[in-house]
Amino acid sequence: MPRVAIVHENLVRSLGEGEFPDGRAPSGPLENHDAIEIFRSQCLSRSLDRISRPMQARGKGFYTIGSSGHEGMAAVAAALRPSDMAFLHYRDAAFQIQRSSQVPGQSITWDMLLSFACSSEDPISGGRHKVLGSRALNIPPQTSTIASHLPKAVGAAYSVGLARRHPPEHQVLGDDAIVVCSFGDASANHATAQGAFNAAQWTSYQSSPLPLLFVCEDNGIGISTKTPKGWINATFSNRPGLKYFSCDGLDIYDTFRVASEAAEYVRTRRKPAFLHLGCIRLYGHAGADLALSYLSRDEVEAEEAHDPLLHSARLLIEAGALTKEQALDIYLGTEARVQRVAAVAEERPRLGTAAEVMASLIPPKRACAPTNGPDQDQRAALFGDDLKAMQTPQIMSRLINWALADLMLAHEEIALMGEDVGRKGGVYGVTQKLSNRFGRARVIDTLLDEQTILGLAIGMAHNGFVPMPEIQFLAYLHNAEDQLRGEAATLPFFSNGQFTNPMVVRIAGLGYQKGFGGHFHNDNSVAVLRDIPGLILACPSNGADAAMMLRECVRLAREEQRLVVFLEPIALYPMRDLHEAGDGGWMNLYPEPDQRIPLGQVGQYGNGQDLAIVSFANGAYMARQALPKLAEKGVSARVIDIRWLSPLPGEGIIDAIKGCKNVLVVDETRRSGGVAESLMTLLAEAKVPSFARLSSEDSFIATGPAYAATMPSAESIVDAALALVGGGQ
Repeated sequence: MPRVAIVHENLVRSLGEGEFPDGRAPSGPLENHDAIEIFRSQCLSRSLDRISRPMQARGKGFYTIGSSGHEGMAAVAAALRPSDMAFLHYRDAAFQIQRSSQVPGQSITWDMLLSFACSSEDPISGGRHKVLGSRALNIPPQTSTIASHLPKAVGAAYSVGLARRHPPEHQVLGDDAIVVCSFGDASANHATAQGAFNAAQWTSYQSSPLPLLFVCEDNGIGISTKTPKGWINATFSNRPGLKYFSCDGLDIYDTFRVASEAAEYVRTRRKPAFLHLGCIRLYGHAGADLALSYLSRDEVEAEEAHDPLLHSARLLIEAGALTKEQALDIYLGTEARVQRVAAVAEERPRLGTAAEVMASLIPPKRACAPTNGPDQDQRAALFGDDLKAMQTPQIMSRLINWALADLMLAHEEIALMGEDVGRKGGVYGVTQKLSNRFGRARVIDTLLDEQTILGLAIGMAHNGFVPMPEIQFLAYLHNAEDQLRGEAATLPFFSNGQFTNPMVVRIAGLGYQKGFGGHFHNDNSVAVLRDIPGLILACPSNGADAAMMLRECVRLAREEQRLVVFLEPIALYPMRDLHEAGDGGWMNLYPEPDQRIPLGQVGQYGNGQDLAIVSFANGAYMARQALPKLAEKGVSARVIDIRWLSPLPGEGIIDAIKGCKNVLVVDETRRSGGVAESLMTLLAEAKVPSFARLSSEDSFIATGPAYAATMPSAESIVDAALALVGGGQ
């Protein structure tokens, strides 16, 4: 007999006969009516787990991870407020069910069964995944999270204090709100989790407000690997800056009492706490996983003997809240109701087309207060002598700095964060003076951890801010890329556009730095960003474009709730000259604050008809250097700066190359997985008659004299162009 059926029969028999596991007497502030409500939530969570299996057997339900054994989380939910944002472990159905009882108008059974059935009417994901989550319940959806949601919980908690000083237009969390984040004991060992704990402690140690409650649901096993007994207590009970609480998750009275104390500590002290919840796991890990394949029968039966529902029933009976007959009626009545609702829910419509699935990749636009023109008095006070400098051409890094200042002046919900962005002003001085101009609350010097930087931004975006995190070098992004791929980009997709995390991630990257750093500071691979659905990747080649594109990126984040990465070519930060020393050909005047380059608009230099050189960033710069040399050879050419690397501005590119006999793609990223692969496909599908590409080698970048040996140069562009034009005639 399946373990699911065995647990059910044991539960019904024990409730009927009044046979319960031993335990402490009920004690604490939990009132009878609240305790009964918690028990109802626990029964519903269990019944939903049970119905998921026959639904799958009928082909009407799909992969799911059960919550059986973790029903004690209902008591944690009862100790919190619905206004407290909750980032939940995937076993926390009981938490969501209990919270629904605190918010009028919820149809939790129907909603969750629609999710089990992957129905397009599922109110949270629209049929894209079986997820916990609800806009009305302040629960952003999580999928099979392996601690990746912890960094953004830190960010959301940090945003509560910041919002007191700088309330964003689209603020979600109240001034007295706390953030709760739950996870399993196995996930607590993940590097992402450890980074989040460290960031929380680091923040708390400096007395910065961080109202965050970590909840570790310790069932003693991660899939099949056991957690050493006492490990969670030993590693978390004495961490500086992180208050430790512990409770028995099988005892709803103890859990409610301790969770209430922990929540009160976090809410009043504005400091993080760690709630260690002891629980069990029933049925195995997930889906078809069989616990008996890696646990002995004695171990499995010992767990089942401590069914949380039996413990709750015993406690309620001893408290005089219910009789055993009433407890059994609640359980069986819940079972019958779930079966009735499931029979209807599993027949509701599902997604069927690619367009339907992809409809939520791009979040909806939101109404924003209009941005007035720049206040000249405020700008004069902010910029001082820089206003005079704006009348003369400047290098890219300085124009980006001024653009950031203008944007932060116009939009108080913008906050910068990253290593060294504040006092030092960034590695290349791009953020210099911003901390003095806008304060350390909006220009945040973070600890050295990229996943914390991105998690901070994601969490702050949940509370209405428009974060602009900085990753110092493109190669450093790989330490934390899942924060963009697995968290930021998926949120609108799995919430049907109800939750978003708009932001502009600034990254210094690409190659051509002379004699500095090798591949850690010169990284010409952008494939990891270009294949993230919904992400916009912008890459300017000159200072004026950078300022205007950055303004568009902020507009996209602020008004269209988009996830944007602004890739700044390091080697062009200080570039002054184009053709010869002293010509100043690559410096620009600062564009007026209301000027921007719209998403998808490409740049063009020249109108030659023999050749179009399609490139970006350093490639566009070198292509411009190649033009006079090509002209000497009788080749009239134009340079197309694509500016936007994802999504590619295909229509703009095809329109810009019209009238050209040949097209040369110059790509400073690698030959395999580089931007040129998509550009070549675009040209082939457009039936362009003559085209070729010049890409970087599939190699890391060296330090020293060979720093550019693997990448295109102005000379190699000329050679490739002449070969193409000659071959096309």
